[in-house]
Amino acid sequence: MEKPGETKYPVHELLRRRWSPVAFSDRRVDPETIGSLLEAARWAPSAHNRQPWRFVIIGAGANRERLAAAMGARLRSDLRADGLPPAQIEADCERSRQRIVSAPALVLLCLTMGEMDVYPDEKRSQAEYLMAVQSVAMAGQNLMLAAHEAGLASCWLCAPLFCPETVRACLDLPVEWQAQGLITMGYAAGERVKTRRPLAESTLWR
Repeated sequence: MEKPGETKYPVHELLRRRWSPVAFSDRRVDPETIGSLLEAARWAPSAHNRQPWRFVIIGAGANRERLAAAMGARLRSDLRADGLPPAQIEADCERSRQRIVSAPALVLLCLTMGEMDVYPDEKRSQAEYLMAVQSVAMAGQNLMLAAHEAGLASCWLCAPLFCPETVRACLDLPVEWQAQGLITMGYAAGERVKTRRPLAESTLWR
């Protein structure tokens, strides 16, 4: 009989050990590894099998600095409108900038509605859009699990959702590519043990 916390399924151990660091070592992630992770991502399930995900690999250099600066400017504007103290605003913006520019590897996940079903009413159109969002999220999960198996750590940043037009303009993306999340990846600078609330608190059996 399994003891609490044990499992006979290896994938469960992978799921439990994967975590989201905010800092990485300066060890480089080679392009072949990134390509392998994207290959894992594209095998995720998707609504109608339309595969609405799109990936942008953002290398170190001018593009990344420009993206971090533009996203930081938008964040600064939003936080000022919220009435936060200037020192807190600058600290939040600098923390956001560092997470973007210092990651050894950075992948932007986008969605496109180009091949999704089209409906004449708002209710079904919204459902179709959410199906595309869920599909992209599953591709991101595949990528992050594959990264963990390859010895890498990864973290999903939702910041692009707050400034999709800024991201599109900075990276010169096709107009139909909608930014969903940034995944930072690299070799973790440290370790952490994850915790989760008991399953019973999140489950109903009917």
